[in-house]
Amino acid sequence: MNGFLLVNKPIGMTSHDVVSIIKRKLNVKKIGHTGTLDPFASGLLILCIGKATKLADLFQNQDKTYEGTIVFNKHYDTYDYTGTVIESKEMIIDEKALEEEVSLMIKSYNQIPPMYAAIKVNGKKLYELARQGITIKRDARAVTIYDFKKLSSLKDNAFDFFIKVSKGTYIRSVAVDLADKLDTFGALSRLVRTSIGQYDLKQAHDLEKVEIHDLISLETYFSDYPKLVLNEYLIKLVKNGIFLDERQTTMDCDFVVYDQKNTMVAFYQRVKPNTYKPALIL
Repeated sequence: MNGFLLVNKPIGMTSHDVVSIIKRKLNVKKIGHTGTLDPFASGLLILCIGKATKLADLFQNQDKTYEGTIVFNKHYDTYDYTGTVIESKEMIIDEKALEEEVSLMIKSYNQIPPMYAAIKVNGKKLYELARQGITIKRDARAVTIYDFKKLSSLKDNAFDFFIKVSKGTYIRSVAVDLADKLDTFGALSRLVRTSIGQYDLKQAHDLEKVEIHDLISLETYFSDYPKLVLNEYLIKLVKNGIFLDERQTTMDCDFVVYDQKNTMVAFYQRVKPNTYKPALIL
């Protein structure tokens, strides 16, 4: 069993909880996820099964969309409503000013991740330090917000939103950054991941309903990738992890290797012109 499962993660579970449940339910030995969703969040979680665990980066590097709710005037240590309130303000947010600042955030900028994040610094995850009451300086990371719009008017200092972002973007930090532009505090009170790359939440299965036949096979996933068909001699070398070069192909993209019986054998990534490394060998 090698491929991908699209799961609708419920609120209250960690991404690791979902992995453990699916592992037991489907009796799968090797399984991983492609990008953490916080316990308070729900939505699309893509699981890699079997040898597909080597391909998690394919999804981690893709753009993602979310819907959620930002609430103003309270600063939480976690940047979401599940944390502890550190500071608060009593401020009336101007609707037009909010709309303007939302539109101005559609850009690339350097974002500082929250302390409650899984990023490792000197071998320790930030959230492990945060739980010890330790706050350290975090390096800003380049992220891009491709789309950001209000889905509702302000009500009780909160509004619903839609956002499309690049890899590595923390939506909790977006809430804090937006509020800062309005001279107040902000946090997430709801978050739903609605898409990762080409896959949408509507395609995902509820946790209790996931079955092995829901697996997206590697052949299906790579069906739109270029194919390179090799002879039996080269297939043996491919199975041993050989790099390919201009003697086999000059494609300027990643591709899938098939044998002459039309069986998928490997997935190769272009590392530089006319040089290709095996990212997955079946």
